[in-house]
Amino acid sequence: MSASKFRTGLILSAVAVSALTISACSGRGNRPRLAYEERPVEALYNTGYQRLESRRWNDAIDYFQEVERQHPYSEWSRRAILMQIYAYYQSNDYAEAIAAADRFIALFPGNPSAPYAFYMKALCNFEQITDVGRDQGYAQAALDGLRDVARRYPGTPYAIDATVKIDMVNDQLAGKEMSIGRYYQRAGQPLAAINRYKAVIDNEAYQRTSHTPEALYRLVEVYLGLGLKEEATRNGAVLGHNYPGSPWYAEAYALLTEEGSRPDVEPSGQRESWLRRIIPG
Repeated sequence: MSASKFRTGLILSAVAVSALTISACSGRGNRPRLAYEERPVEALYNTGYQRLESRRWNDAIDYFQEVERQHPYSEWSRRAILMQIYAYYQSNDYAEAIAAADRFIALFPGNPSAPYAFYMKALCNFEQITDVGRDQGYAQAALDGLRDVARRYPGTPYAIDATVKIDMVNDQLAGKEMSIGRYYQRAGQPLAAINRYKAVIDNEAYQRTSHTPEALYRLVEVYLGLGLKEEATRNGAVLGHNYPGSPWYAEAYALLTEEGSRPDVEPSGQRESWLRRIIPG
């Protein structure tokens, strides 16, 4: 099962549980609120759920908010908040989804559905992660939220999916460090570039990402440019020991050989084309 399908199933399962329980019991932005009409709470909730099934997210939110407004201390209100989280998420109104999740957590911190609220809050931040060229505030918020889910609810489907996404976010944040490092390297600021590349190598969470081999290779490049062959050779040796089949090691091996510092370990992978040696951008 793909990560996307797993995530969708995870979200829908919580919605389905609420619906089944109800059956057993019997960001609005500037849009106008539903005209107040006192109706049985079951009717309001079920109408909202019908709108949800029809993918009419905004209409569903209206009815669930009306449930919460007219019956604020009822079991129906609790379920209505959960449904609002889902509907806001589906309509890409992540700020309102997070606000609804925070409201649920504040009101019902020990409820069995609290893991869902924590997970959806983290997921909303995860969905807003942008490319590495932009601010990574959402990535950091997603990482904090996902770690919280994994810590609070180990062994649950939410924690399992959060663990997978934590690795994805770490890869994103490591990519941001690499992007800044390459910028400094292009700008002729080698010491600043070294600090960024070392941040990828020294951070235990980043060490498992796809960016580590390139970070080691870039250090070889920068140190050779500074005339620090010993440092370049040391990083090349680490790269060869851990990633002998990486194209980045093949590149580092070639550079060090040209400088008379041939590493002991020969690369088992192939070098990329000369275009790949150009620093991106």
